[in-house]
Amino acid sequence: MDLSTFNSQLSTVLIFGGTTEGRIAVEICDQAGKPFFYSTKSDLQQVEMKNGRRLVGAMTTEDIIRFCKENNIKCIIDAAHPFAENLHKAVMDSGLPIIRFDRKREKHIEGVVYCKGYEEAVEAMKRSGINLLLALSGVNTIAKLKDYWHDHNTIFRILRREESIDIANKNGFPAENLIFYDESLTIPTVEQEMEMMKAVGCDAVITKESGQSGGFHEKIQAAKNLGLNIFVIEPPQLSTFNSQLSTVTGRHGLRKAIEQIVPDFFPLKTGFTSGACATAATKAALLSLLSDEYPEEVFFSLPDGEIMSVPVEIEAPGIASVVKDFSDDPDVTKGCLIRSNVEFNDSDEIVFLQGEGVGKVTLPGLGIPVGGPAINATPREMMTNEIRSLTDRGCNITISVENGEEIAKNTFNEKVGVVGGISIIGTSGIVSPLSNEAFVESIGRELDVAKAIGCTAVGLASGKKGEDALKTIVSGLRVIHYGNFIGESLKKACELGFEEVHIGIMIGKAVKLAEGHLDTHSHKVQMNKEFLKSIAGSEADKIDGITMARELWQIMPPSFFEKIKQLCYNNCRTVFPKGKLEIHLICDEKAF
Repeated sequence: MDLSTFNSQLSTVLIFGGTTEGRIAVEICDQAGKPFFYSTKSDLQQVEMKNGRRLVGAMTTEDIIRFCKENNIKCIIDAAHPFAENLHKAVMDSGLPIIRFDRKREKHIEGVVYCKGYEEAVEAMKRSGINLLLALSGVNTIAKLKDYWHDHNTIFRILRREESIDIANKNGFPAENLIFYDESLTIPTVEQEMEMMKAVGCDAVITKESGQSGGFHEKIQAAKNLGLNIFVIEPPQLSTFNSQLSTVTGRHGLRKAIEQIVPDFFPLKTGFTSGACATAATKAALLSLLSDEYPEEVFFSLPDGEIMSVPVEIEAPGIASVVKDFSDDPDVTKGCLIRSNVEFNDSDEIVFLQGEGVGKVTLPGLGIPVGGPAINATPREMMTNEIRSLTDRGCNITISVENGEEIAKNTFNEKVGVVGGISIIGTSGIVSPLSNEAFVESIGRELDVAKAIGCTAVGLASGKKGEDALKTIVSGLRVIHYGNFIGESLKKACELGFEEVHIGIMIGKAVKLAEGHLDTHSHKVQMNKEFLKSIAGSEADKIDGITMARELWQIMPPSFFEKIKQLCYNNCRTVFPKGKLEIHLICDEKAF
């Protein structure tokens, strides 16, 4: 694609990368099916993308401003290395909305000396009486640490590249004190780092706080295991460049930030689950009790550890509410108000109570105590984690949903034994828009990208659990979420000529697919017990007692699940007649 054609398609996003975070940003932006730019200082990083155009070369503030004007850029994603200070400042000075895609960071680790800059690190190391320092901070820090190594024994580990060796030579660093990374190791393990440190014979290390994706944890853990002195350079605070900077730490936060700045970039907006909203409301309510804080937004962790924020309203001490945001998924709870009332109790336990509009569980099989509020396991865990991050005291948590009893009439809750209101649900904390034509189109775009970057095999899963399970079976498999649209996904995979497709499917969707339903949304089709009995044969009487399909794992023999898999395979073959096709049932994040 030439640049004039690219420009005419109204590109609106420019990514600065060269990192793992840069690759993720490319993956997220490619899902939009619209053009974007990806810029790196050098061409060393290999990045696969369908809708992006690659830019190579350093850019000054003036370069960035000019480029953005010429190419209709509305948003810059800064996913560059945490210590790329010159680039960060140039980006911040551009005057455009900036999303900083930062790395997830460890909390300060006991026994580690943290330094705000290189001068502070040099002074700290001089005071420590080190015999031999191993510097793992990168070749570009040789000049910054010169005041230490010119008269103290120091070994630098650098990449075995001509430009890196030239930098060391120009700064007068002794060539005999250089060691080199094993570039066959993307990120060395703790054990490999320990072996290297023992071979060097150092009694101290210095490194940069490069985050979870930069091998920081492995370096620190190895040094701690060996009892070494550890010095860490903290990354610069980018807020000093731009107080309006928006910072995210993962793919969900990145997408939501783009949706806010460039509303028409993605055809559909994502949202938060009722469980995530309840978690945010609970944290806000607890903060108002503990410290008389009345925040207008709170930060909380998704189950995968990504930090997100959501607007909240403190209604009174211990009571806070969140409006479930308006994603493009036709969820019956969209826009409803979820409230949390937090009260301390006399024990050290966290107790979940049923508020108005939240259902009560009356039948087994949901993984929730009968008689308790219909708050699923993942939201309970999310709320518990946020509470325990703030206090060890016992709490009663009452979750309520405005008009929840009325909303529940549009669900199948009563059929599974949940009465009097809705369920507080969500396994990822994020609502992906699953149930309309635009989502089917987004699946197609992801399959287009996979084909364009050379994939011959692809995985299809309904969500994150299925994705993780498939990746344990097929290393490096690119997995796309089909939501409920198995048939549409397979048709597209067939049209594009994929040679191999792996489907990861939970048992609830599998029993519907086995019956012939290629669209498995619960609003359209329910579990058919009579169909299951026809498969179960002599075990048919066991089917009457179940409420949820997941209970089948406890009561049915392996032969039953083999029949389900075979029926799923037969129905999938009607829309994917050629190529290798494998069906994997998912249970507890494992595939069968």
